[in-house]
Amino acid sequence: MAGTNARPDQELLEKTRHKVEEPPMFRVFLLNDDYTTMEFVIEVLQNVFHKATMDATQIMLHVHRNGRGLAGIYVRDIAETKVETVKTMARERGFPLQCAMEKA
Repeated sequence: MAGTNARPDQELLEKTRHKVEEPPMFRVFLLNDDYTTMEFVIEVLQNVFHKATMDATQIMLHVHRNGRGLAGIYVRDIAETKVETVKTMARERGFPLQCAMEKA
């Protein structure tokens, strides 16, 4: 076996490459209406989306002025859960606040 690097007791392992794809992301938006209070929108942003008070206030003002505002970007399951959580919270408090998601 002169000139070969292989040993009889050595196994050859086949390398397999697995391409891992990132899951699709979804943007979650809060939509403006004429009845939901600014304070409640800030509360939702803090409690559901874990935003700091200053960030929540800025997002709320953006929603108020522009009709909708980005609350966060998440994988599908988390985005769907956050949308449903917002709708449930709003309904329980008597507000028509809407939340929507779209593919990022």
